[in-house]
Amino acid sequence: MKKQCPECNQHYELEPGFWYGTGYVSYALSVLYIIITFVLWWIFIGFSVSDNRFFWWMGITIGTLVILQPWLMRLSRALYLYFFIKYNPDYKNSPVVKFDNS
Repeated sequence: MKKQCPECNQHYELEPGFWYGTGYVSYALSVLYIIITFVLWWIFIGFSVSDNRFFWWMGITIGTLVILQPWLMRLSRALYLYFFIKYNPDYKNSPVVKFDNS
């Protein structure tokens, strides 16, 4: 990820260790994905104790989470950044957001 925005020069790392919080956002997105796939599997395929449908759901869900992990990490960084920096339509005439470390 770049150090700052090429358009408005906003620094992405607002303070040391800023990105550690994205782990919580990524975890929440992963849990949301698991819940959504569970509900969809339950509605369309169903769960049964007589066959391995539950294990198929677990395997497919874990496999897709591993494949989607780079995308989820990037999305969690963007969402986490949006918590602290709001879009300013007049960004060309406004100063960048700064925190205590700069």
